Amino acid sequence: MIIKTCEQKLKNILDKFKPELAAIRTNRPNIQLVENLRVDYFGQNMPLKQLASISIIPPREIQISVWDKNALQNAVKAIEESGLGLFPVVDGQLIRLNLPPLTAERRQEMIKLIKKMTEEIRIVIRGIRDDTNREIAKMKKEGNLSEDQEFSHKDQVQKLVDKTNKELDDLLVKKAAEINE
Repeated sequence: MIIKTCEQKLKNILDKFKPELAAIRTNRPNIQLVENLRVDYFGQNMPLKQLASISIIPPREIQISVWDKNALQNAVKAIEESGLGLFPVVDGQLIRLNLPPLTAERRQEMIKLIKKMTEEIRIVIRGIRDDTNREIAKMKKEGNLSEDQEFSHKDQVQKLVDKTNKELDDLLVKKAAEINE
């Protein structure tokens, strides 16, 4: 039971991290870059994906078709203030975003950012492992686990942590490769 709980927590951490990582700009346009930008719409703070359809026009363009013209200017403002370095061009109900190639300096900044994000996730993973190991030790102390079971459980937890860290490394390498394309 405690192992399953640990496994679920680790899975949740990765599931939460993947969209955050996808929102980091690369040289390749992707919808995740802008879909969760918050837009003020009649006093409500809504994600852009709820106010518009977003599509990719190869090689480097994102096209946003805002459904309500009243939301158009606020969507443009949200994009401009996002810090993504994108400059929206309004064409009727459409917003066009041409992604300029990343400079070498900007690529290094992005890689540094994803490494920092990854390290923060590793700290959370270590915390989950430590909490789980404390719970296992507590169960042994209360007599609910034998010493062999305690070591077996701790070994299983470490294997889960190693697997999660490997997945995290794979995500980091993949994203760094996308940035450097």
